[in-house]
Amino acid sequence: MIRTVAETGSTNADMIALARSGVEEGVWLRAERQTQGRGRHGRGWSSPTGNLYASTIVRLRASDPPAPTLALVAAVALEECVSAYLKREALRLKWPNDLLLDGAKLSGILLERADAAVVIGIGVNLADRPDLPDRRTTSLAEHGVTVDPAEIVETLAATFARWIGRWRGEGLAPVRARWLERAHPPGTALSAASAEGGTVEGLFDGLDRDGALILRLADGTRRVIHAGDVFLL
Repeated sequence: MIRTVAETGSTNADMIALARSGVEEGVWLRAERQTQGRGRHGRGWSSPTGNLYASTIVRLRASDPPAPTLALVAAVALEECVSAYLKREALRLKWPNDLLLDGAKLSGILLERADAAVVIGIGVNLADRPDLPDRRTTSLAEHGVTVDPAEIVETLAATFARWIGRWRGEGLAPVRARWLERAHPPGTALSAASAEGGTVEGLFDGLDRDGALILRLADGTRRVIHAGDVFLL
């Protein structure tokens, strides 16, 4: 079920409140506009009318794979959804869950815990894009693609539900395989910045079995990155 509101502060904040009030898994909340949209690490998320701002909830079960791997589930579902409107090899995933178009950021995904549930917020630049100081951004409109947010959220909800079913029924392996298939190629130069301020540079060397990023450093050693911001070099 998809609920739509004209304006709200943050669909993630609203969904967290709904999660704690007992809303069932599978519900989506979409806003035409957000006044307090947010990204990872508390960053603001520009939210003009015309783009997609939507959140959903996954209620965790004891038999589920680790909750952080839902970032990969959301990423592969979003990439498949957008690919239905823009069939281009230029559409690529960047760890952990950014979707890039011609190397520029097209979307963002934010996971937040709400007791025994995870709220997943997804923003996609459909009609407009923000100017960010640290990375290039783009929109589907800049590539000649016009998509109604109300339409794409229907596609996304169905795609996400299917990938959640695979995640629960088959484990992380098929999700990880799909993510690697749609990511930038091995050997891509990356920089990973931790929340504490340290930075490490290396070449993309895949994901470990739990979905963490592997970088091959200049000295030939491999570094496993479990959290942080990653940039293409």
